[in-house]
Amino acid sequence: MTRLFAVVERDLRRFIRNPLVIMSSIIMPLLYLVILGSSFQGALKNLPLAVVNMDNGPYSLRVIERLQAIEEGPRYVQVFRESDQGRAIEGIKNGKYKAALIMPHDFSRNIIKGKGGEIGLFLDNTETISSETIRNAALGGLSSIEVRFVPVREKHESAIVRYIELYKKVDYDQSLIPGIVIMAIFLGSLTTGAFNTVMDKFLGLDESYLLTPLSKRDIVLGLVISGVIITTTIAVTVLFLGSLISGIHIWSTLSPSALLSAVTIIILSTLGLLGMMFVILGRANHPRVVGVLGGFLNVIFFFPSGAIYPIESFPAWLKTFAKVNPETYAVHALRIILFKGASLTAIHGDFLFLVCFAIITLTIATFTYKREL
Repeated sequence: MTRLFAVVERDLRRFIRNPLVIMSSIIMPLLYLVILGSSFQGALKNLPLAVVNMDNGPYSLRVIERLQAIEEGPRYVQVFRESDQGRAIEGIKNGKYKAALIMPHDFSRNIIKGKGGEIGLFLDNTETISSETIRNAALGGLSSIEVRFVPVREKHESAIVRYIELYKKVDYDQSLIPGIVIMAIFLGSLTTGAFNTVMDKFLGLDESYLLTPLSKRDIVLGLVISGVIITTTIAVTVLFLGSLISGIHIWSTLSPSALLSAVTIIILSTLGLLGMMFVILGRANHPRVVGVLGGFLNVIFFFPSGAIYPIESFPAWLKTFAKVNPETYAVHALRIILFKGASLTAIHGDFLFLVCFAIITLTIATFTYKREL
């Protein structure tokens, strides 16, 4: 028994002497509670809805009043007035709006004449949860129109909403593909680049760098470039296999320029995450640190990216974080490219953010990398 307790004591001492493991054992479950609890099943708020009123009659104004009441009350939608139908539709294609409500010039007149007014609701159906929320909000706004000022002898018919889904239906499992590609990029970035320097330190091989004329920039950029090649290959493979499993067949639905845009976003995302890993893990000297922090980073960056559930359901503090989360922009860009067939022009905002993030993290990584014992 004495020998048994000796083993127990040694193992307990080893655990107590490692504060990082103790902290991660306590904080990780709480982090899951806070992040995951705030990322799923919340009510969607402030979904951007473009409204084009070509009628300006009493009933179209009443529809807008009801939508504004929803905007002020349950806040399911945020109404944006557009004067041109083409701009509203283009806004859906580039991700500015989730839907566009078009009221034709004869909407009110047809209701007054008893012919029934018709409204077009163009939906971005690549996000099923968001489109259903807007569909219900628009229906609620229209169903509450009260009939007033109708001539006594004229028959009144109810107004209807005609739904137009702009894209091919995307099932929930298919909508997860941008997220699994980003997860492949994260794992590839975690297990290449900075991780190799940690393993070199752990095995005592980093001293060999000091005997060479390699500069800090040579070491960091060399490891980053090899990490980009490996991670990009993995991510593209995951993209094609995921598409094959979910039945999208992107190789037949996407144009060559769209496929090139997707690969560009994958490479930029990989560069940014590799640089970030160098900044965070560049001075770690034990693989266990990488394992512990990798779990933290995955929870912190992946779930608030909108890969699983729309960002519009997040609380304000998590939405603020999502605005500086590089995975948010990567997921958004890949979703628009894969499901809408868009090019880099349509996602220039995401593209610029990822470029800036990669430049900043790689610059910091080069300056902070320690080339000494």
